[in-house]
Amino acid sequence: MTPGRHTPDPREARTPAEFLAGLQALKDRSGLTYRELSARAEARGDVLPRSTVANMLARATLPREELLTAFVRACGATPDELAEWRTVRTELAGRGAYGTADADPDADTDPDTDTADVDPARTDPADADPAEAAGPPPAWPGHEAGAAAAAAPQGGPGTPSRTAPATSSRIRRALVAAVAVAGLVLAGVSVVALLRDGDTGRAGRPPGTPAAVAPAVGDVSIRVTGTDFCLAERRGTRTGQVHQVPCAEPDFPRYSLATVGTGRWRIVSDHPDFGPGCSGIPSGGRIPDSAYEDSECGDPSRVEAFALEPYGTSEGAVRGYRIVPVGSATPGTCVTVVGDRGAAWAKLAQAPCTPDAAGQLFSFDRRD
Repeated sequence: MTPGRHTPDPREARTPAEFLAGLQALKDRSGLTYRELSARAEARGDVLPRSTVANMLARATLPREELLTAFVRACGATPDELAEWRTVRTELAGRGAYGTADADPDADTDPDTDTADVDPARTDPADADPAEAAGPPPAWPGHEAGAAAAAAPQGGPGTPSRTAPATSSRIRRALVAAVAVAGLVLAGVSVVALLRDGDTGRAGRPPGTPAAVAPAVGDVSIRVTGTDFCLAERRGTRTGQVHQVPCAEPDFPRYSLATVGTGRWRIVSDHPDFGPGCSGIPSGGRIPDSAYEDSECGDPSRVEAFALEPYGTSEGAVRGYRIVPVGSATPGTCVTVVGDRGAAWAKLAQAPCTPDAAGQLFSFDRRD
């Protein structure tokens, strides 16, 4: 386990709910996804299906001892720590802590069946309410600054002035100077806006790149706007880490959008090796630079709902859409391409939303 961080103490648990909360904290402390826990258990010779772990942590009843053992070992606990978890579980079970589920709290979980395959959030496009898909109005960069500049004092009759007689030549010189200064100011503002927005066309994107496509329920390719990169995972890994890769390359998993309330979306993944899942931020977004990853849907420790916020230019065109975690423990963050944004396989993570939205704008291109 990660050194230097508080290890959950099972001896503090007085009820099954507190015991399960400790197991959830143990998983969070390990920093491992369901996929990684399952793989680590398999490497040790234990059986720990991903869906079984999800069900165990979502229940309020004690897990079976063999399931507890496989889980705690996969989280990296020492033999002494494992012994403490098993002892506390036995004590709680001896006090009748199972309740009505004592017989087998995980009986509905088949090791070969991933219950996360049935995702209520994967709604049919025909059943979606178009009104629910409407997001917030675009955030126009520079709008607040422009409004502040318009409200700034421009000088007036209160300015001290000489009482010497004015001449027409002096007035003409003053007017010429004022026009020159105004021209320089306007030129400077234009250069700053160009550098800030990075737009070489009227839509605020490099010429030849497709316009940003608004989110809608159904299958999509998620493209980093202004580039030829799309979001995908690296085949053969279990981390679920999302990268940007050339859109022309074979993509997996396949993504789709589903609504989970007004202005809220779930990004659903369908991996050829691991099946259905959801994109999200682990540990509730408590770690500021948490990875943006795909994993099983329904993990209560992950942020799996997002606001897809339009972002535009001062000319009114939408440049792309920010993916903003809803309910993250680190507010003011966006899903961001980190590292070398011009390179394939750059990772995506939770990072502070920036005024220029660099590496934070996406297009939800329709799939056939």
